[in-house]
Amino acid sequence: MPVANLIIDSDSHVTEPADVWTSRVPKRYVDDVPHVERVDGADIWFLQNKRIGTVGTSAPAGWPTFPPNYPPTYADCHPAAFDATARLAYMDEVGIWAQVLYPNVGGFGSENFLSIDDDELKVLSVRAYNDFLIEWCGADLRRLLPVLATPFWDVEATVREVTRCAAAGARGILFTGEPQRYGLPVLGSRHWDPLWAVAIETGLPVHFHIGNAGDLPSVMTPERYETHGIAGAQAYGAVDLFMKNGVQCADLITCGMLPRWPGLKFVSVESGMGWLPFVLEASDYSWLGAFRPGRERTAEDVLPSELFAEHVYVTYWFEKQAPRHFLDLIPVDNVLFETDFPHTTCLFGDIDQTIAANLGHVAEDVRRKILWGNAAKLYGIEAPPESWPAAVS
Repeated sequence: MPVANLIIDSDSHVTEPADVWTSRVPKRYVDDVPHVERVDGADIWFLQNKRIGTVGTSAPAGWPTFPPNYPPTYADCHPAAFDATARLAYMDEVGIWAQVLYPNVGGFGSENFLSIDDDELKVLSVRAYNDFLIEWCGADLRRLLPVLATPFWDVEATVREVTRCAAAGARGILFTGEPQRYGLPVLGSRHWDPLWAVAIETGLPVHFHIGNAGDLPSVMTPERYETHGIAGAQAYGAVDLFMKNGVQCADLITCGMLPRWPGLKFVSVESGMGWLPFVLEASDYSWLGAFRPGRERTAEDVLPSELFAEHVYVTYWFEKQAPRHFLDLIPVDNVLFETDFPHTTCLFGDIDQTIAANLGHVAEDVRRKILWGNAAKLYGIEAPPESWPAAVS
C-alpha cells in the first residue's frame, strides 16, 4: 500500500533478545548480567537478582490491552520489536526509510548497569550491548542507525568505547543529561572535555533520551499507581520525563560549555517540542538579568536560545498544539520526527494520519525538514534508491 510520507524515525527502540549479554560476556559473569527467565509463563528480565520487567514492557505496539498488561513473552510481541529483518519489513510498510535506535534493558542512559558490583563487568556489559546493536543494525546500516551506550561514570572508558564503536558504524552517543545525579561533575565541567572532543572527532551527536537520569523508579512508584490509578500515574510519569529533558537542555545551553565546542551536536530524545518556547525565553531572560541591569544585550552576547539553535535538536511525535501554534517560535531546523516504536506511546497504525492531522497545515518545505531533511543532515543519511518499495501516494 502506498504511504503518504517518507520518514526518518529519530527515536525507536530494540527489544533486546534474551542472549544479548549472556552470549557476549565471559562465562563466569553470565549470572550477573541481564538475562531472561521464564516465570509463570512470562519472559522476565533479571539483573543482579532483581526483576526488571517482562520483555513485553518495551514492546506493546499492536498488543490489544493497555498497561500494565504487556505482552508476556517474545512470541507475543510484534516481531519487528526484536528481529532486524522484521523491522526492515515493517519500515517498508509504513514508509520509514531509517530509524535511530535506543536501548531498554540497560536504561535510557546506561544507568541500570551501575547496579553491577564489579567495575570491569559494568564496562563489559556496555560493550556487549553495543556489539549486539551494531551487529543487529548490520542487517542494513544505511537504515538502522545504532546509538552507542556509554559507561558514562568513567570518562576514559567512555572515550575508548566511542572510538571503538564509531569505527564499527555507530551513528550517535548515548549519555546522561544529569551526571551530577550520580556524584559526577556537572555538564559544564572540564571533566567531560575528552568526551566532547571524541564526539567532534568522530562526528557523532550526543543524545539525552528521556529517563536518562535514572529516576523513573522513583517517579512511577507502586504507591502512585495504587493511589492515582494507572492512567494518572502514566500521565504524570510521561510529563515528568518530558519536562526533565527540558531542564537538562536549559542546563546544557547555559553551562558555558557549548561555545568552546563549535560543531558539537546534542539531541533531546522523546521529549517533544512544546516546552521549547518557554524554556528558551526563560533561559535568555534569566541569563541576561543575572548580571546586567535592564537586561541590555551587547554585540558580544551569545544567548542561550542561539546556542540551542546551533547545537541542540529535539524529537517529537504526538503533539498537536506545538506544530499549530509554536513553529514560528521554535528553530524548525532542529526538530526531528519520531514514532517511538514499539513503546507504549508509539505511533503505530496511525503514522500517516497523525502527520496529516498535526503537520498538514505546515508549509511543505518545513514539513519535509521535520520528517526527513533535518535528520538526514544530522546523521548523514543517504536517500533511498528508486527501487525502495515504499511509494509516495
